[in-house]
Amino acid sequence: MSDDTTRELAHDRAAGSGYRPEGLEDAFSEGGGPQPSDGARERATTGPAGGATLPSLGLVGWLRWAWRQLTSMRVALLLLMLLAVAAVPGSVFPQRAQDPAKVAQYLQDHPGVGPWLDRLQIFDVYASVWFAAIYLLLFVSLVGCILPRSRQHWRAVRGRPPRTPRRFGRFPAQGRGASDAPPRAVAEAAAAALRRGPSWLPFARTYRVDVHDEGGGTWSASGERGYLRETGNLLFHLALVGLLISVATGQLLHYRGQAIVVQGRGFANAQVDYDTFERGSGFRDDTLVPFTMTLDAFDSRFDPDTLQARDFTAHVTLTEPGESPRAETIKVNRPLQAGGAKVYLQGNGYAPDLTVTDASGQVAFAGPVPFLPQDEVYTSRGVVKVPDVSGGQEQIGIVGYLLPASQQVGPDLYRSVAPELDDPLLVLSVWRGNLGLDTGVPQNVYQLDESRMTQATDAEGAPVTLYVRPGETVELPDGLGSLTWQGTPRYVALDLRHDPALGFVLTFALAALAGLAASLFAPRRRLWVRAEPGGEDGRTVVTAAGLARGDDVGLAPELERVLRDTLARARQGTTTSSGSPAPGRPDRPAAPAPAPEPPADPTVAPASSRPATPGSLDDQPGERA
Repeated sequence: MSDDTTRELAHDRAAGSGYRPEGLEDAFSEGGGPQPSDGARERATTGPAGGATLPSLGLVGWLRWAWRQLTSMRVALLLLMLLAVAAVPGSVFPQRAQDPAKVAQYLQDHPGVGPWLDRLQIFDVYASVWFAAIYLLLFVSLVGCILPRSRQHWRAVRGRPPRTPRRFGRFPAQGRGASDAPPRAVAEAAAAALRRGPSWLPFARTYRVDVHDEGGGTWSASGERGYLRETGNLLFHLALVGLLISVATGQLLHYRGQAIVVQGRGFANAQVDYDTFERGSGFRDDTLVPFTMTLDAFDSRFDPDTLQARDFTAHVTLTEPGESPRAETIKVNRPLQAGGAKVYLQGNGYAPDLTVTDASGQVAFAGPVPFLPQDEVYTSRGVVKVPDVSGGQEQIGIVGYLLPASQQVGPDLYRSVAPELDDPLLVLSVWRGNLGLDTGVPQNVYQLDESRMTQATDAEGAPVTLYVRPGETVELPDGLGSLTWQGTPRYVALDLRHDPALGFVLTFALAALAGLAASLFAPRRRLWVRAEPGGEDGRTVVTAAGLARGDDVGLAPELERVLRDTLARARQGTTTSSGSPAPGRPDRPAAPAPAPEPPADPTVAPASSRPATPGSLDDQPGERA
């Protein structure tokens, strides 16, 4: 260690500050903030009896401490993880907003723990107080973290690059060369080399550059880049805030409903026409656009060998307010835009048109009944509930299967061999009793509550099974009435969604990805080039050094590129201004000027306490300073 370095370290220790390399001053190391007075510092460190004491924070101090903790990046990440964990019960337990019937069934099946979970709002996770508290704390933490960092980043971006350090020996990347150009011209050439963008975008500014006159004929250029890293970091967090706001807005103003529409029948965009309807707390019923839609036909196409579905197309007639009816189509993953909502084709099947008469011959039920497909050949299950019987007769429940392409495989045993209609068959079992529709507990229309029902049996006590084909009428057992199969129209299951924040969610998600990529891959570098007289034959000695934040494998190649470009630019400027080669050099033709040959590579010294002797890079090949 030299005497000058020893004296500087001693001076720093005497001043009570830690050592930092010269030229790395910034907004955080300038000490620009208010400094405590000597008396306050003495009171904070020395008690009345000479012992060390700590100052009292007080209420304001504790509030400031809590605010700093809340707005720290560590707490923001913790809250983000906590929000993800808090959302887990929403996927484990049934939610009242999506399926109130399942919630009621869960409470009925778990009379002990169910009410406690309900008190903790486990069945309304996303509308619970504790979930909203985590959400708001995360929002406040992100905003409180972003605002001061944005101010500091703005000041840093508008500031000048750090001045050139006096000594380059401590830096991990170093280079050396010589030039015939004067020091100022070399410094300006270095500034131009630092400003030049990458080869694929040469007009983009790469470094913020400043040229310094250090006196004594020495000039230097300093360049700094990498603020895109912090910009990307801030963009990522701003995008997270935008995502939080967008998701919250969408949850407030959205609605989503499902409806089954049978072929030949219509659907109106009114809440009463939906089978299930979910809406945000800020949604108003009068904002529903009153459009209507009729299912005219449904086309399906299957692979003849594998029976895999190839295409589903619903042909509908759409009528919007103030417009004439128009024909539209809905396909899987090709929704229909109607009334500000997207209409998705979620499913399809068959809906046998059935008519049930009671024992007195009165029509107790008539209409299509959707049967839900159970496999790839559309073996479908359905339930017919007949509560409106006359004469005090017991209510009727019918459970059965539809086989679109029936094939007998044994005595009274059938199966479906294809999804298209080809000799369809209904296989039904009949129940009588109380359907339980008046208990106040919601029921699934595709399930029969058998707790109050009795299955019809024959004289031997075996369950009665009915086999019905289209156009046939069969008598129900026990004199309950009759059933007629009128036809087999198709039905579609539609999912209508309206979320005004979806576009913003996509925009902020892409912005978050872009910011994350910039914060991960944008390098933070500082480069310095110094040109000073006093070299051999009166040439200018050029030295360069680089510093990166963290490990940067591209720092040495970048310094090499800048030093090579600097010497090439300086040589071109010297040749252009003089019109002839520099004195003391081999004669070369003045015009046309020869293309510059690539200079030798600079040798980068490894980072150590005693760096190796740096190599040199001359502005002309074959010569060394």
